[in-house]
Amino acid sequence: MSTIQFTSDQIRPVKSNTAPGGVYSTRNVSKASSLGERYRTKQDDVEQEGNNLKQEGDIKHKQVFGGWLLLWLSYQATGVIYGDIGTSPLYVYSSTFTDSPSYDDLLGALSLIIWTLTLIVSVKYVFIVLHADDEGEGGTFALYTLLSRYANITKRDPKEESMVKMERYLSTDLKASERTVRTGLEHSRFGKAALKVAGVLGVSLIMSDGVLTPAQSVLGAIQGLEVVNPNISSSTIIGSSCGILVFLFLIQPFGITKIGSVFAPIVIIWLSFNAGFGIYNLVWYDHSVLKAFSPYFAGAYLVRNQTDGWKSLGGILLAFTGVEALFADLGAFSMRAIQLSWMCFTFPCLLLAYIGQAAYISVNPAAYSNPFFNSVPPGMLYPSLVIAILAAIVASQAMITSTFQLLSQIMKLSYFPQIKMIHTSKIFHGQVYIPFANWLLMIGTVIVTAVYNNTTSLGNAYGVCVILVTFITTCMVALVALLVWRLNPFLVLFGFLVFGALDGAYLSSALLKVPQGAWFTLALAVVLSSIFILWRFGKEQQWAAEASDRFQPSHLVTTGADGQLQLTSAFGGNPITHIRGFGIFFDKAGDMTPTVFIHFLSKFLATPDLMVFFHLRPLSTPSVAPETRYTVTRTAIPNCYRLIIRHGYTDEVVTEDLGLLVLEQLRAFIVREGASLGPAPSAKSPDGASSESESEGGRSEDVAARLADVQRAYETQVMYIMGKEQMRIRHRTGLGRRVVLNAFLWLRDNTRSKMASMKINPDQLVEVGFVKDV
Repeated sequence: MSTIQFTSDQIRPVKSNTAPGGVYSTRNVSKASSLGERYRTKQDDVEQEGNNLKQEGDIKHKQVFGGWLLLWLSYQATGVIYGDIGTSPLYVYSSTFTDSPSYDDLLGALSLIIWTLTLIVSVKYVFIVLHADDEGEGGTFALYTLLSRYANITKRDPKEESMVKMERYLSTDLKASERTVRTGLEHSRFGKAALKVAGVLGVSLIMSDGVLTPAQSVLGAIQGLEVVNPNISSSTIIGSSCGILVFLFLIQPFGITKIGSVFAPIVIIWLSFNAGFGIYNLVWYDHSVLKAFSPYFAGAYLVRNQTDGWKSLGGILLAFTGVEALFADLGAFSMRAIQLSWMCFTFPCLLLAYIGQAAYISVNPAAYSNPFFNSVPPGMLYPSLVIAILAAIVASQAMITSTFQLLSQIMKLSYFPQIKMIHTSKIFHGQVYIPFANWLLMIGTVIVTAVYNNTTSLGNAYGVCVILVTFITTCMVALVALLVWRLNPFLVLFGFLVFGALDGAYLSSALLKVPQGAWFTLALAVVLSSIFILWRFGKEQQWAAEASDRFQPSHLVTTGADGQLQLTSAFGGNPITHIRGFGIFFDKAGDMTPTVFIHFLSKFLATPDLMVFFHLRPLSTPSVAPETRYTVTRTAIPNCYRLIIRHGYTDEVVTEDLGLLVLEQLRAFIVREGASLGPAPSAKSPDGASSESESEGGRSEDVAARLADVQRAYETQVMYIMGKEQMRIRHRTGLGRRVVLNAFLWLRDNTRSKMASMKINPDQLVEVGFVKDV
């Protein structure tokens, strides 16, 4: 590799306060000439369209943990995920029976609980569904995005399409049945719409539960004080519940790691109490209930009680409320952490809790009305009351965390405006906090608590969302098994029938609660789904309107016969004049011509002396190493470069020194490019010998001159040029479409980021407005 040499009077180092980049100041460069005349490049020298703009690290990959980190994450998961499902022993038996149960009915209910926890939670969710993650993310929407990478079932934002890792199998790699299913989905508008609605509805149902669960759990915890003080007033219960709820949401900014680490001891002690009490009751009362491990008793219970047995499934399903959070919170933890914490601790504790309560109730049938407190060992009532209240309070954390995780997913795929999202851990990258969602949830739960004012009313609205989400999950995982895992279709069909029948039985029973209060959560889920789909529809119309601006720079600008820049014939062929200075055009896509540059050029027919297409590419990591952070390439337009800055969620890029940072990277690129050039054509000396030193000297002068031009443009003025796109509804648009688009535009105008929030000098900011018809 040849060496570029510079004399001391040509280049002097300049101190920089920004990231590494090699800043040089050019002075006294001889043989100066205009920037446009000095450096001309051939088409094959400029950046190849799209080449070198992507890196492997641009695509998200799930984190995998082991050792102490895995144990720590499992500990956090216990405090966050299992508070909801872990507090179910407080009310499952009382919700299942309306009168003191017979021994046979008690065995049947216990058998149903055991096998439901085993089949739906352990087998289906922990060992099957958790494997259907989309690069570490869970929930029904993650299933949808996973399917969309293996089948062409959705449109994507053209600006981000190149950053999605598509893994669609070749048709020859699929079995006939798999090809049939995939082709049917890809060519069916109804099929694609149904999948979209299913994914969005699953998110909305969990968010609806996110409003209901904190109110239910906290209100139930405070009502537990009636055990020691039956005279406590309703207003005291409601006021205390609302105060605790406000406190619960106020601590969310601390992040999942801190909250989970604080809540975990409460949940661990609570579950340990349940396990210990269960063992005590088995030893002292009736260990014969252990035969409920035989599924015969579950079947006999349903056959014997028929309609009443089917209706009681609405109470049994409360044993696994919170299971949807197991999958939805996957992005905040990991599959192995959840599997470890469930199978090694939570599952055994819950089994012992329900079995022990059944052993006590078999001797004292009337105890079913308050199964936990009635079955505590002597002397443990007050400690149990305290830990039960604390456990019930933290039970809502699972759904709050799920709301943050799911909202972050739908924002990525343009189903919701890009609102502020904060990553709360540098170690566990998927843990996020969304302030807007947090405060909205807080307001919703306080209102619900005040309106419903008791757990009986709330209980009627509880459970339907859970089982509906599990049913949607079963359907979507079946498609994942066919199109992603490529399992045997008969095996997939068998699994779908088994788990679909279980979900269907519980769902049909739970729907009886709809007139009694479950309509509220379903209505809220429909409203949320409508908002998500409305936003997505508007974004798709916006992408269609912007499609005409998607092309490479070489299609916009060319060099005329006189060597001057001009627009291509497709854009009028007008000559382009120069504006003195250094222009930084903000680019949302990072691979095509920035839309703001197109409209700037078409309006002013002029370009700055030196231009940089500036693109920020956020990655799902805390920080990006300096050696991989910057990518600089030349475009097909002379004196125009493209700079891509990859940054993590703790990196701050746009500062008042942004112009200097861009200058540093541009200079470093010019130096590297000059040093990487191969040997120049050798000039012959009079005696026939090659003059390599002369060719290297000429190259050094050329690089130094280019650096001087960059410095001169920078010192003249720095312009930050941003676009401001306005959307306008076309004339003769139908009434329904016009209403939907007006709603989208209203949301867009009230959620888009403001130029004033940018940390750059407003005197250097140029805003170029343009209008698109939708």
